[in-house]
Amino acid sequence: MFKTYETELAGRKLTIETGKIAELANGSVMVRYGETVVMVNVTAAKQPKEGIDFFPLSVDYEEKLYSVGKIPGSFTKREGKPADKAILTSRAIDRPLRPLFPKDFRNDTCVVATVLSVEPDNSPEVCAMIGASCALSISDIPFGGPTAAVNVGYVNDKIIINPTLEQREKTRLTLTVAGTLEKITMIEAGADEISNEIMLEAIKTAHEEIKKICNFITDIKNEIGKPKFEYQSFAVDKEVYNEIEINFKERMYKEVQAVDKTVRDANVEKITEDINNYFLEKYGEEALEEKKRDIADSIHDLEKVCVRQMILEEHKRPDGRKIDEIRPLSCEVGLLPRVHGSGIFTRGQTQVMSIVTLGMKSEEQMLDGLDEEEAKRYMHQYNFPSYSVGEARPSRGPGRREVGHGALAEKALVPVIPSEDEFPYAIRVVSEVLSSNGSTSQASICGSTLALMDAGVPIKKPVAGISTGLVTDKNDPSKYIMLTDIQGIEDFFGDMDFKVGGTKDGITAIQVDIKIDGLTYDIIKEAFERTKVARDYILDEIMLPVISKPREDISKYAPRIMTATISTEKIKDVIGPGGKMINKIIDETGVKIDISDDGKVCVYSADTESGKKALDMILDIAKIIEVGGIYNGVVTKVMSFGAFVDLGGGNEGLLHISKISSKRVEKVEDVLNIGDEVTVKVSDIDHQGRINLNMKDLEAKENEE
Repeated sequence: MFKTYETELAGRKLTIETGKIAELANGSVMVRYGETVVMVNVTAAKQPKEGIDFFPLSVDYEEKLYSVGKIPGSFTKREGKPADKAILTSRAIDRPLRPLFPKDFRNDTCVVATVLSVEPDNSPEVCAMIGASCALSISDIPFGGPTAAVNVGYVNDKIIINPTLEQREKTRLTLTVAGTLEKITMIEAGADEISNEIMLEAIKTAHEEIKKICNFITDIKNEIGKPKFEYQSFAVDKEVYNEIEINFKERMYKEVQAVDKTVRDANVEKITEDINNYFLEKYGEEALEEKKRDIADSIHDLEKVCVRQMILEEHKRPDGRKIDEIRPLSCEVGLLPRVHGSGIFTRGQTQVMSIVTLGMKSEEQMLDGLDEEEAKRYMHQYNFPSYSVGEARPSRGPGRREVGHGALAEKALVPVIPSEDEFPYAIRVVSEVLSSNGSTSQASICGSTLALMDAGVPIKKPVAGISTGLVTDKNDPSKYIMLTDIQGIEDFFGDMDFKVGGTKDGITAIQVDIKIDGLTYDIIKEAFERTKVARDYILDEIMLPVISKPREDISKYAPRIMTATISTEKIKDVIGPGGKMINKIIDETGVKIDISDDGKVCVYSADTESGKKALDMILDIAKIIEVGGIYNGVVTKVMSFGAFVDLGGGNEGLLHISKISSKRVEKVEDVLNIGDEVTVKVSDIDHQGRINLNMKDLEAKENEE
């Protein structure tokens, strides 16, 4: 049965429709927010997926270019692989939903959000997040929601919920918050050095709106929600777990405390081998095969119990650090001789090398998405090869995780990147993860700051990143331990990965992954305080002693750049018919040239001399001749009555014999010859465009001085 439900979100009508489309899906809704329309469909397999030890949830946010009246630019004229923005939105939808499914649920579950129409003032991403929660809530799929989400801006010192296009252009904060009625479940932010206090207030303001939407979805669920279907539980066999715990917990508790990750992994492998041999000897090969999955899950759970118990009860970490202690840190710059800038940042057994390349403005990344941003000149990419975790897997290109981590580091650094007017280069930073034991995205932020300063990019301030983790008591949610600078095992078995990047003056990026049902304001506040202290330490004690400010000059291998602005009317003259003129300049000087529609000219060259020569040639062509203007020219023809002077850009003027000098000139040839360089003043341009020149006035002025 077709149903329509309405509420208000940030002063605009939000409508959810269901019962009209996609009737074979487990749950389906159409979300309308102004003229933005997003369809969300959710499905789940009837049977669990065999041979896996995780919940197989798939979330796809599909950007359809017809939603903004565009035809795809590809050869096939249809949407191809998702753009980075769509991948990041898929991850943002996934993160608050995943913890709300049953822990023992193993049925394939798909969430597909399809963007059908976009009004720039109303975010399709928010509609997709709300729609996914609603579709799951009214479906028969086991789900412990609802959850909801909003965007937050900070404009003119005011917190704005779901800012409009005009407000987004002025905002100092781009924040997405998701939550349930009780807690915050996801935070994603890019910010222009926002303080801890303002950021926390923005999150609290967002939560008030989120609560209203959660109540709205709950009302819909209560009216039309389907009963949740029964599923095969993949909970660990308690008898198997208890037997392993009784016989091996003491040993496991000791072995997971190895400081070195490789030693710890080897210890757990040996315990796993011994546990399997124990069951083989006690119950036989057939029973071992039958209990194989339960044994593996029990070993995982026992390791998790030991790590969490150690942290909660003894305030002791697997590598022996204090709760707020950062791993050993080091960094270097200028490692690679021919690249434009490089830096390496090491945190314990996590190591990331970042490399900077400077290029022409025309080499910026072109974007083919739904929003107004068509290009970006600062690009950050993150690579996570298998050797960084000691595994042997072939590289298959960047996945969603790599895209997400690269985008986080990019957000963290965007606020300190110089404007195009200050530094008219396209900037690409690539972070190569060399070894990984947690917090590689935050090491990427630190390494990239170092590399940018090494490249001579005049960033406004250095940026550092740090993660905090969380271990909570299941029996008493108010009891928890927060960890500064989490390593891999603490992330894997912990409840939170709270990543914050920023300068000493404020936050520039946040990404929070949560494995429990949410965070309280107190936890968020403490995380902000912990990360601020850690960032300041990393900047003051580790990074700035190595390189305190951007280098005075760019690398000798980076292209030199010279800029000028010409009249827009002269752009066609500089380019010439079929590009003839600009190609002639490029061939003669070996430079590269960018000319913007507003007349801004950028010349990129390997050396200053070539760049200056090319720029002079361009300015010569683009010269605009005005009465009273003083110009350098070359004598092209000598006549009895005067000389013709080439002023550049196809402009030629007559210097009459009477205007050559204040002294009497009998013959033009006595003073001027073809090829002579002269400085002249334009005394007149007649109605036919003929230019009359004067040298006599300049001579008189020179004598006066």
